[in-house]
Amino acid sequence: MKHAFIAAALLAATPGALFAATPAAAQSPQLEQACINVAKNFLLMPTIKTGVVQSFPELDPPGARLTYSTREDAKPTDFNSEISCEFDKGTTPLALRRFCISDTCYGPGEQDEVNRRRYQEIKALMDRQK
Repeated sequence: MKHAFIAAALLAATPGALFAATPAAAQSPQLEQACINVAKNFLLMPTIKTGVVQSFPELDPPGARLTYSTREDAKPTDFNSEISCEFDKGTTPLALRRFCISDTCYGPGEQDEVNRRRYQEIKALMDRQK
């Protein structure tokens, strides 16, 4: 009888209520927006179109990744570029720890001097926005 009551309650619930606790609910808009800003600053673009955006505030280090396109009239097949960002913590103010675009990473410990310099530039721009 108890199970029948629970089943009836679930059936009466709206479909949206049944799936409200999806993985997307745990995402962090702050991490996502910060990673979008990293991409815009790195690409020297005032706007970018984003496809799939995911964030991971519960990981160590917290981070976000997204697909993007620089085309203004982007179609779903145009979102084939990817960026991932790592931050020191998952709450504001966010401090950029490292980011990767496609297969190239930029951070304070990168061996390639140019990649290390690009990280320093983006970090300085992000720090100015705080």
